[in-house]
Amino acid sequence: MDIKTYLNEQRQRVDKHLGSLILDPLGPFSKHIEAMRYSLLDGGKRIRPILCLAAASAVDSGEDTVRRALPVACALECIHTYSLIHDDLPAMDDDDLRRGKPTNHTVFGEAGAILAGDGLLTFAFDLLSSPVSAAIADSDRIRIVQTIARAAGPLGMVGGQSLDMIYAGREVGYDELRSIHRSKTGALITASVLSGAIVAGANEEQEEALKTYGDNIGLAFQIVDDLLDVEATTEQLGKSAGSDLKSDKVTYPSLFGKETSRTMAREAVQEAITALASFDQQADPLRALANYIVERKK
Repeated sequence: MDIKTYLNEQRQRVDKHLGSLILDPLGPFSKHIEAMRYSLLDGGKRIRPILCLAAASAVDSGEDTVRRALPVACALECIHTYSLIHDDLPAMDDDDLRRGKPTNHTVFGEAGAILAGDGLLTFAFDLLSSPVSAAIADSDRIRIVQTIARAAGPLGMVGGQSLDMIYAGREVGYDELRSIHRSKTGALITASVLSGAIVAGANEEQEEALKTYGDNIGLAFQIVDDLLDVEATTEQLGKSAGSDLKSDKVTYPSLFGKETSRTMAREAVQEAITALASFDQQADPLRALANYIVERKK
């Protein structure tokens, strides 16, 4: 399949739905909502929502299933965007460029950016529990909320970000590095895949296979991110290149070197694809996404 065409089509679909769901910047909260929209509607890669939709289609390719998954996909993007806003803050990575434009805090101030992130995080759970998600069975919605909350919370993404800050400038081994990135990056990626599977009514065997897939592409994604930070330019990335080195962060290239890291990413992708052996061609987008993740240049 043509992965670039698929990604473009799905990105447009997610963007259109995000635009229809996000609040309009009207009334007394207009500046706050404008800050939320500034980072949310700025053309990110949308990998997490696309993974959600692709996983749903792998289990059940019916159009109704994909439509049911769209609010979940949008909620995942809200959470991911909130994490980027906070990650860029002076107290965190202190970046002034994200997705090719000034970071949220450089436009709206630190307090405005913190609140924009808070707004997006809580708005995500509004979407998951509101009538826009009513086509999903209540029991499944509860599972999805729990899956995403755990992935985004203190033992997932937020916890991983905390470890990332704690271990900066310290000598750490592979176990610590893996723990950071399994939580900071991998948890929400796996939750994106599992959420789509739950929407589509996956059985236990399918969920387990998709969890293995998600865990491995999450690992590959982070390794490639680490490599791009030292190999790509700021123009290619749309964010500051070399920021990990500047912040003295522990990364796969700093621990293993670039070539070994690249091999580890490819091995993780192969394990992810192998995990999909029981799925038919409906899972081809997931297979193509795995290869895209390891070959991407930004």
